[in-house]
Amino acid sequence: MTAIAARLTRPGLAAGGALALLFVASLVVGVGDVSLSRLTHDPEAWRLVFASRLPRTLAAVLAGAGLAVAGLVMQALARNRFVEPTTAGTDQSAAAGVLLMTLLWPSSSLPVKTAGAAAAALAGTSVFLAVAHRLPPNQPFLVPLFGLIYGAVLGSAAMFVAWQADLIQFFEIWTRGEFSGVLRGRYELLWLSAAMVALAWWAADRLTILSLGRDVSIGLGLDYEAMMRLGLVIVSVVSALTVVVVGMIPFVGLVAPNLVTRALGDDLRRAAPWTAFAGAALTLSCDILGRIVRYPYEIPVGTILGAVGAALFLWLLFGRRA
Repeated sequence: MTAIAARLTRPGLAAGGALALLFVASLVVGVGDVSLSRLTHDPEAWRLVFASRLPRTLAAVLAGAGLAVAGLVMQALARNRFVEPTTAGTDQSAAAGVLLMTLLWPSSSLPVKTAGAAAAALAGTSVFLAVAHRLPPNQPFLVPLFGLIYGAVLGSAAMFVAWQADLIQFFEIWTRGEFSGVLRGRYELLWLSAAMVALAWWAADRLTILSLGRDVSIGLGLDYEAMMRLGLVIVSVVSALTVVVVGMIPFVGLVAPNLVTRALGDDLRRAAPWTAFAGAALTLSCDILGRIVRYPYEIPVGTILGAVGAALFLWLLFGRRA
């Protein structure tokens, strides 16, 4: 093995080992006892693992990896490091889409509601990007500022509709990310997020060129419009899946890509696998922390990530200035 291969393998093994430790910790942390001694003689402990703990852990890994890569793709589409699905109106549009499907077809299945959420997220993100590309490129903070206002307007409008329809409690489920309700049979749609991550990695080289801008991309022979549509589909599907299954989870798509690209650069093919790992590890560790802080009660992962993610982002922001 060459020295370069060894340098690449060692961090990968360390990252894989860290994620494996978090995975095992997620299986055993909680109110129900699933210690090794109980697993050896109590079938109920195994039922708890397969019905709740394992689906919850897999959901956290899939949602975190998907949101992180969606954030990486979103930043390439917008050509701005300060945007992600929750700050670009994507998640709010997805929640509005689920609300609309619930009002029009209340008996529709989860996949049908997900399709409606994805369509709404696609439309909402398209509007955001259309406006973002018209903002002055020499003032990068205008893009996330517009995204925050745009998302707040969409969320407020959806909240008003939910209030009128007496669906406030349901709407809060879609806007407050948590994994406590994840059980076997309720998270499997998130495997489509893994497919979107693979699709993003497959198109990584073209997405890297796309991030250089329209004129440069076309000059290099890239089908700019087709790649823009592909990126929109990836971001919209991941956001819709996450909102429908576990609710909005903030900061993962903002912090994880920035952490990775700060160390590895802007090459999406190199950054995408590490971004997926960082998002999965961040989401899983915050979910475990939410189970521990007020044991035996739980704090939603969205609340934990709101605090941890904001602190990490401020560190990244002021660290770059330094």
